[in-house]
Amino acid sequence: MRAILTVIGKDNVGIIAGVSQKLADLNVNILDVSQTIMNGYFTMMMILDLEKVTESFDDIKTALSAKGDELHVQIKIQREEIFKSMHSL
Repeated sequence: MRAILTVIGKDNVGIIAGVSQKLADLNVNILDVSQTIMNGYFTMMMILDLEKVTESFDDIKTALSAKGDELHVQIKIQREEIFKSMHSL
């Protein structure tokens, strides 16, 4: 299964490192990443491969949300098929 991850928040040191390390801890593979800083706000979008994950999707979602709280950013994850459905006409 693939998923889309978004990270948004005020720019700060260690956001990419923190998110990437958490994904590695969860055995999630990053397939693609795009990030930018706009007016002091950090934004990042990732496409992830959850093929080797042993945790449930809800557990991953909870762990990433907690990591976001720690990093003072908002981290959201959606299954790719849900994301595609929401963003197509």
